[in-house]
This record gives sequence, C-alpha cells and structure tokens, in this order.
Amino acid sequence: MSEAALIERIAARGDGVTGDGRHVAGAVPGDRVRDDGILIPGPNRADPPCRHFGKCGGCQLQHVAEPALAEFVRDRVVGGLEGQGVAFGDVRPARLSPPQSRRRAALTALRTGKQVAIGFNAAQSNQIVDMRMCPLLVPELFALIEPVRELLVMIAQPRRPVKIKLQMLDQGVELILEGVKAEGLDAAMALQDFAGVNKLARFAIDQGDGLEILWQPEPPTMRFGDILVEVPPFAFLQPTEAGQAGLVDAVREAIGDAGAVADLFAGVGTFALSVQAGRRVYAAEGARDAIAALTAAANRQRALVAGEHRDLFRRPLVPAELDRFGAVILDPPRAGAEEQVKQLTASKTPVIAYVSCNPASFARDAKLLVEGGYRLDWVQPVGQFRWSTHVELAGRFSR
Repeated sequence: MSEAALIERIAARGDGVTGDGRHVAGAVPGDRVRDDGILIPGPNRADPPCRHFGKCGGCQLQHVAEPALAEFVRDRVVGGLEGQGVAFGDVRPARLSPPQSRRRAALTALRTGKQVAIGFNAAQSNQIVDMRMCPLLVPELFALIEPVRELLVMIAQPRRPVKIKLQMLDQGVELILEGVKAEGLDAAMALQDFAGVNKLARFAIDQGDGLEILWQPEPPTMRFGDILVEVPPFAFLQPTEAGQAGLVDAVREAIGDAGAVADLFAGVGTFALSVQAGRRVYAAEGARDAIAALTAAANRQRALVAGEHRDLFRRPLVPAELDRFGAVILDPPRAGAEEQVKQLTASKTPVIAYVSCNPASFARDAKLLVEGGYRLDWVQPVGQFRWSTHVELAGRFSR
C-alpha cells in the first residue's frame, strides 16, 4: 500500500485538500488519507461541540482545532489575493469570534400537526435541522427557541415555512416572524403576552401584507462609539460584537488621523459613527431606512456626519467628489464595489479602508486598485461566522 497522502489545507467549501489537489470531505490539515479513503487523524482535529454538526448547514468546520481554524480564515484571504496576482503587504493572524457570540440569525420553522421544527437548513438542502442546541448563538437568542416553538403551534400554517429573524439590540432581543397567520382577539392577546413575558425589545410579524410591529416599548437602539442609533427592523448589523470590534479597530487604524472621511455603503453607521469623533464624515447608503436612522442619530448628537441616500452601484462617487476626503471607507455587499473602485483609481484619495465579507470580490477589487496606483499595505482577516467557511476582512490601501 502506498503512503497515505497528507492533508495540507482546507478548501473554500470546507473539504480537506492533499498536495496533489485531492479533495477529502471532513479532513483537516495534518490528517492523512489512505488510497481506500480511510482518514488517519492528525493533530489539528477537534471534537465538534454540537450534536447537530454534520447535518446542520450553520457550521462546516466544528471538527477543526482553533489554530487550524484561524489559519483557514487567513488562508482564504491570501488565496484570493494570490489567485488575482495582487501584491500585498502583511496578512495578519485572523481574529475569531468566540462560541456563543452570534447575535443575529435567520432560522426557518415548519409546523407538522402540533410539532414545530426550528433551525438552520441542512447543508445544500431545504430540510430543517430541528435545533435542540446551538454553540453559535448568544444565550439570549437560543433561550427564545422553545418559546417560539410553542407560539408557532398556534400561528404557523401547517407545512408552510416560517422565517424567524432574531437579533440582539441594546434593549434585548428583536424577533420577527414572517409567514404566520394571527387572526382574532385570542391570537392578538397571545402575541402581546408572549412579547411581554419574554421581554422582547421589538416583536413584529408579517402575515403577507407587510411588517406589523406588535411590541416595542421603546425605540430599539444600537450604540456605535458614543452615538445611539434607533435601528429599523432587522437592520444589518455585524453578526458578533467581537467581529464588529475587530473590523472597527482595523478601520480606525487604516484611516489614521484623516480629517475628512467618506463612508460608502454605510448601513446604519457601524463605521461612520464609530470613527466620527474629531473629524467630518460623509456617509452614503442605498437603503433609505438605514441612512435615515444614521442621519437622525448623528443629528441628535450634533455630530459632523452628513448622510446621503445614494445607490453607489448606479451612481458611485466620482473623482471630483472623492478628492475632498483624506480617507474612504468601503463596506460593500458580497458582490464588491467594482464601479466605485474604478472611480477611486482615477481619484487622488490617499487612503482606503476596505471592509469585505467576500475574499473573492475583495481580491478582484484589490487588483483594480493596485493596477490603479494603490498598494495593499495590510489585511486583517476576521472570522465572525465561527466554524463557517464564511470569511470577512478589512484591508488598508494607500498611495
């Protein structure tokens, strides 16, 4: 029998890969795989902490030990850049969010008779893995799973999926149920009682005619720096507190003491409001409710932040606008910011802090920036979605 092949790395979808390019499901760097497919465990394996691992699609890498997991996150960034032929400076060690830190989740539920299954979908499937434990979610979110399960016996329609959105805000948990039917006085009273007993910050349902806010004792907020933002329902927030801190720290370092900063794809203000003290900030965002929340928060605090509702894919800032800023923060969706990046290469903007949730689109945009005269000084990989193949990062470009 020939010598067992060494697993050298983890591929983008979570398979182990040998030196000759063979993909092996469930393998970890340091494992060896025999010709007959039998795995010989190496030093980088860990015992999965969740009994659902292997079925639930929420995690792909619970069997990977911490050092190898961090190396995978870093390697995803390096591999993307090398694949595009981008010259880069330092790619720093990855910052991983700890277990039980995910403060935002979208789950699915399905009622069959008086039984309700709730959870993430199985990998590459619409089948729901009924959640009985979860080492990802913050305890406050997981504590709501059983109460929601009992509530859905009353208001979920048989065999019709219900979308469950959960998010931690300053005042507690925000819960949104989409695809339910709550008709009549008894149902209305039950929903009010549910929200009060579980001390929700906001409770909303969508019965097919749009979102109805049923419970909101006070405007729910999130704090960025020293500014409170009254956030719209299930507004996009970074999924973990540790991940947000890592990205904000990287952005602050990247922009340095720039006196005027543009935050493009600003959302509700994660970066604009975190870095605004002592400088002028322009924030642009395509989602109208998000930029309205950001602008209102800045105005209440009398911060020097100007918000604009602007579709940066169709109407990116042009060089004459960009040249007014000492630094630009970019935080685009997964598709990247190709049109805005093309305008930046024609500008005189000295520094770009680029935050990305997709190493592939980041590397594509980085190639354009480097070809346009920028250098990639450093990259900070961030593993917010622990045990997942999803990787985020922040990088600094300068010229």
